[in-house]
Amino acid sequence: MPPTDHPTGTYRVQIRPEFGFKDTAELTDYLADLGVSHLYTAPILTAGPGSEHGYDVVDHAQVSPALGGEAGRQALRKALDAAGLGLVVDIVPNHAGVGAPIANPSWWDVLKSGESSPYAHWYDVDWSRGRLLIPVLADDPTALDDLRVADGELRYFDKRFPIADGTGEGSPQEVHDRQHYELVNWTRGDAELTYRRFFAIVDLAGLRVEDPDVFDATHQEILRWYAEGAVQGIRVDHPDGLRDPGEYLRRLHEAAPDAWLVVEKILEPGEQLPDWPVAGTTGYDALAEVCGVFVDPATERFFDTLDHHLTGGETTWQNLVHETKYTLATTQLAAELARMARLAPEIEGAGPALAELAACFPVYRSYLPGGSRHLAAARAEAGRRKPGLIATFDRLLARLRNPDDELAQRFQQYTGAVMAKGVEDTAFYRWTRFTARNEVGNDPAKFGVSLDEFHGFAEDRQRHWPEGMTTLSTHDTKRSEDVRARLAVLAELPGDWTEVVRRWVRVAPLPDPALAHLIWQAAVGAWPIDRERLQAYALKAAREGGVGTSWTRQNAEFETALRGMVDRMYDDPALHAEIDDFARSLTAPGWSNSLGQKVVQLAMPGVPDVYQGTELWDYSLVDPDNRRPVDFGRRRELLARLDDGWQPPVDADGAAKLLVTSRTLRLRRQRPELFTRYQPVYAEGRVADHVLAFDRGGVVVVATRLPVGLSRHGGWHDTTLSLDGHTWTEVFTSTSYGGNRLSVADLLHTYPVALLVKEKP
Repeated sequence: MPPTDHPTGTYRVQIRPEFGFKDTAELTDYLADLGVSHLYTAPILTAGPGSEHGYDVVDHAQVSPALGGEAGRQALRKALDAAGLGLVVDIVPNHAGVGAPIANPSWWDVLKSGESSPYAHWYDVDWSRGRLLIPVLADDPTALDDLRVADGELRYFDKRFPIADGTGEGSPQEVHDRQHYELVNWTRGDAELTYRRFFAIVDLAGLRVEDPDVFDATHQEILRWYAEGAVQGIRVDHPDGLRDPGEYLRRLHEAAPDAWLVVEKILEPGEQLPDWPVAGTTGYDALAEVCGVFVDPATERFFDTLDHHLTGGETTWQNLVHETKYTLATTQLAAELARMARLAPEIEGAGPALAELAACFPVYRSYLPGGSRHLAAARAEAGRRKPGLIATFDRLLARLRNPDDELAQRFQQYTGAVMAKGVEDTAFYRWTRFTARNEVGNDPAKFGVSLDEFHGFAEDRQRHWPEGMTTLSTHDTKRSEDVRARLAVLAELPGDWTEVVRRWVRVAPLPDPALAHLIWQAAVGAWPIDRERLQAYALKAAREGGVGTSWTRQNAEFETALRGMVDRMYDDPALHAEIDDFARSLTAPGWSNSLGQKVVQLAMPGVPDVYQGTELWDYSLVDPDNRRPVDFGRRRELLARLDDGWQPPVDADGAAKLLVTSRTLRLRRQRPELFTRYQPVYAEGRVADHVLAFDRGGVVVVATRLPVGLSRHGGWHDTTLSLDGHTWTEVFTSTSYGGNRLSVADLLHTYPVALLVKEKP
């Protein structure tokens, strides 16, 4: 039977039509051998036609037929039970897929019957605006001429829409004019849409799960799986979009009281998770801490100088974030802004003032009555930037502090979207000084994390959220953990990087120098990388950043220059060889960082998640690059060799990472009592700062940090760790150590990391 306790380790599988329940079921024995306790899947309810991710649920009443249907789910459950594994499912309470109305029964009925539909209260629609606007038409004044009526439906090319009863007579345009919805130019969506969206995606309509009926209807299938014992954990997608996340999570906890609940809550540095009935977050905060401690903070000024030389820019991160957030608030999210402004007709200039407050909001959102200090901070910063609006800000704040005011409720939903779109999806592609730190949940202005800071973070996690998820890679990270680990090496080689990148930008120029710096870092971080993958990444990065080109205003000339820059990396033999040589110089210290951050993440307080494929070296970039198929056959083969006693060298196709991953996960599953506390362990000696070590209560974790600097010092020399005199077994090499002082050079002779287990007396 599967475990009933909370997970000791999870493995995320991007289940999708091409890799459904059957394929996932065939992984269960491998995952059990790897050492995880629970499979963790992408959403498995019925999603929109052709969905590759599952976050566009169209039918909450059934498991996805495209994944294998109910029979496939039951077969997966049987396989999990046989392997002794549990299941954590990803759910999407904030929104539903509406891009293909015919696929979503509730949305279809809303379009057909309007406000009188029994499903009208499911969706966050502003019915006071009249007909529900659907932005699907071409940017052409004659677009409505392409409407036709067929089989009792109104159709626009491959788009199908319902016809209300008794309104089907006449021309297609006349039929259209009688409907509860209005098909409009696609460009009108951002400014005039009449329903709340997920961020700026018109195909994802906001749900009103604050209504108990909507909660029950959209959760009954998931809760049925929980009740039958098939699900032990739930990951809640994007809680910040909900009207009242705390109340929602309390209701979910009451419905599934023994479930392990984690929330995709992005915490800004220093921000604390609210007192919700959850185990913790999905781990972006841990990612920022772990990756940061492997970055040398001493070289920050070198990168400031380089960035200024390459871009000529003087903008601070704070000013850039304000600019991108305000732009997004007033353009892509203008419809939501206008809806809020209509709630405050008595306040002249409410719209621009609300946008300014959102641009200055220091975290994703508040949870009134908690978090009012963030609103005060936004008011202070907005007043500094726009002193002429101070009176307007103050009138708005009187309402924005009231948790019962609809304006305050909508503003809280709005600021999260502004932050995500303005920072994660825009500023991260413009601020390119050192992209190893451009990651979800991190502040790129904070160059690195000191040993003491890391220990403080970990102690706090052990004290408050010991069962929250930790992660290094997800489907939403901007680059994989191993790319980040290699890029961290640049912080130890600022002079070398400055020399080569200044030469490269002259050899292969681009009109947007900040974007060029981003792409060069991506290239060396993921090298060797197929041309097509790097081209796809470069184009997405350019359009997300929105400087030379964008998704809605594509600049053919700029995109041609961009393709030429990337092609030059492959077609210029001298340049290609130089990139290859430089990337090779980063590889070995990058491996050290990869193993270090992996063992730290797996063993630190929290429940570690392994994103699919990352148990070997994984040099993926942003989605969809990080959703490429995984060669599980190769991973099975290597794991079997490890279990036969093979001691792989660090450079053996990532097998050393698989060794670290499997042995640490197995230990956590088999002996959880060894991971119940956190105590820093400090090395002694001339290079002691290159050791990150901690004791979890019977397991001591040791990792090398800043490996290039360590090699400059000539190695470990007299560096030692003080233990308690017991005998310890190092898990990765099966070597025993005793005594009160342990030579780090001896301990890390084979690998740059160690996992010491205190032997029983």
